Amino acid sequence: MALPIFDVASDPGPSFFEVVKRLGLTPDPAGVAGAGLQGVPHGTTIAALRHASGVVMAGDRRATEGNLIANRTIEKVFPADRLSGVAIAGAAGPAVEMVRLFQVQLEHYEKVEGSLLSLEGKANQLAQMIRANLPMAMQGLAVVPLFAGWDAEQERGRIFTYDVAGGRYEEVAYYATGSGGRDARATIKLGFTPEMSEADAIRLAVKALFEAAQEDSATGGPDPVRGIYPVVAAIGPGGYRRVEDAELAGIATELTEELRGRGARQ
Repeated sequence: MALPIFDVASDPGPSFFEVVKRLGLTPDPAGVAGAGLQGVPHGTTIAALRHASGVVMAGDRRATEGNLIANRTIEKVFPADRLSGVAIAGAAGPAVEMVRLFQVQLEHYEKVEGSLLSLEGKANQLAQMIRANLPMAMQGLAVVPLFAGWDAEQERGRIFTYDVAGGRYEEVAYYATGSGGRDARATIKLGFTPEMSEADAIRLAVKALFEAAQEDSATGGPDPVRGIYPVVAAIGPGGYRRVEDAELAGIATELTEELRGRGARQ
């Protein structure tokens, strides 16, 4: 297949999304029937928080279809590029596809322009994709991600949240969304300090998901029997790093002991 060639007036520039749009390859939202969306798996609780040297993102592993568990090992935290990550909540299929397109868009921009897009620019690109998904969201396929990363210009971690219409908002310290988002935010609020270390931030993120799972049936807690733990990523000046399950297993054991101790005193 030959590469597409555009004239000057219709040049899509460094936007991969615009390339796809001009080639007529974007999906037609009108072709999606709302009546057939009852069994769509949904991702639930995700969280992000800043610390002294970057940001931490975390997501549980459960996807649900109404009151049923659709998947126990879904991944909701992904690298966007080497200095940023995105976590997904909402309709799982469209969310994962949006992440893939977002990853390609950032790689396409870097190849065309010869430099990384700024963190602010990445956040704006994701907002445009969410806005383009609005017709699908109105039919039950809403996608509400979290975006975070290391801002090389400002030399600090930053967190961005979105609404279903593509509105973009920057959070000062932390945020959590999804069905267990309220309980996760409450846990982070009680333990958060601006100068906390990366290790403390990782533990607090896991604790937020752990506590959310105690109150919200759609949020999956650590499952040592199956070896299932949250997906946690640490992002700083050194890049995106996924936290190993062995480290998360140790934190989960500590949290389980704390929970057992609280129960013994009640």
